[in-house]
Amino acid sequence: MSQQQYQVIRDFLCIKMPKEIDHHHAETISRRADQFICQEKVNNIIFDFEETDFMDSSGIGIIAGRYKKVQVFGGKIYVVNAGVQVKRILSLSGLQQYIIWMKKDRKKNAEGRSQVTWKREEN
Repeated sequence: MSQQQYQVIRDFLCIKMPKEIDHHHAETISRRADQFICQEKVNNIIFDFEETDFMDSSGIGIIAGRYKKVQVFGGKIYVVNAGVQVKRILSLSGLQQYIIWMKKDRKKNAEGRSQVTWKREEN
């Protein structure tokens, strides 16, 4: 994954997940996320699954491992743009109780332009 797949905003690390998440990608994603957690002092992680079509159990490991690290500091794990397959795997794993699910909410602003905000998704 390239550097632009990771972005720090305040104490949030945003990770744009790849098209396929398997054991080949999991080690790299976990290692880079851990570097950001330590070096940039991030407490919260947003996993963006917008481009993800496939995820095996190694994706569960990525999220569970990062949850263990950030929850020590009171941090949270957010999941955005998760498709049906990703949601199913995370729910079956039992991780849904540790995840805050978010979805895009498009609204018109005062000028009539479309504005994207994030809204908590009820599961």
